Amino acid sequence: MNSSGAATERPPGRPRPRVGLLGTGPWARRTHAPALAAHAGSDFAGVWGRRPEAAAELAAAYGVKVYEDPDALFADCHVAAFALPPDVQAPLAVRAAAAGCHLLLDKPLATTVADARAVADAATAHGVASVVFLTLRFAEPTAGWVREQAGRSGWFTASAHWLGAVYPPDGEPSAYAESPWRKAKGGLWDVGPHALSVLIPVLGEVTAVTAARGPSDLVQLALRHASGAASTAVLSLSAPRAAAGVGLELRGAQGVFRLPDWSDVPGAYGRALDAVLTAARTGVPDPRGAEFGARLTEILAEAEAQLAAAGPVT
Repeated sequence: MNSSGAATERPPGRPRPRVGLLGTGPWARRTHAPALAAHAGSDFAGVWGRRPEAAAELAAAYGVKVYEDPDALFADCHVAAFALPPDVQAPLAVRAAAAGCHLLLDKPLATTVADARAVADAATAHGVASVVFLTLRFAEPTAGWVREQAGRSGWFTASAHWLGAVYPPDGEPSAYAESPWRKAKGGLWDVGPHALSVLIPVLGEVTAVTAARGPSDLVQLALRHASGAASTAVLSLSAPRAAAGVGLELRGAQGVFRLPDWSDVPGAYGRALDAVLTAARTGVPDPRGAEFGARLTEILAEAEAQLAAAGPVT
């Protein structure tokens, strides 16, 4: 660390930042690793995973180092990229920040407010940059669309739905179905951050939330925003295949605006890494950083507490 508390570049003399990946699951294999390998402004340094054989396999596929210990990765890299379950990610992110690593985090940041706040506080205390990879905020054309809508005023209402078929009642589960945390936490925690990541920058901070449970893991959120607008979000990982899909519609004084389709998720991840490197270079925190991730956790935790108090649907 330098005298101002900001993270210094390590190891010395490296012309480009080194990025280490923590995680070996489908998301890491399909998105994180290929994006890190293709990134022109950094070096993919290596992989650590909780399953050593999977880490070795993924590292070999890209000709990079396999790390047997996460702290060794932190000591060797400038950026720690996380593809881990949220409650595994959070304590390791705190350790990475203490080691001076900038943080490229996955959503949700954590599933408890205390763990999420610990990550955000560690990033601030150790002067490291952080970005949470929220797909819609980095994919195109959705990222540009969000910036455009955030520049408008006079919003009245919005409605969002993210209905995944990870656990469909009428077909085979997806490649992500083996994730224990995803199965336990459902759509609220897995896809809720995506909806909130668009609604908040456009309509303003969430000032009130009400949650209601539907069939299976379906949750409906009713939100009030600082702008005065109201919004809803319907979230599930267990939609019938014919009902699955994603959509978001904004309505206000300037008209009706619908979220465009997007693709190229690895490309979006590369832009998230660009954002981390820019924040590290400039010292200007990214608005999609750990503080924002902690706020999303606060909202989702409040919704979860309401659902628990209401009990199961009868």
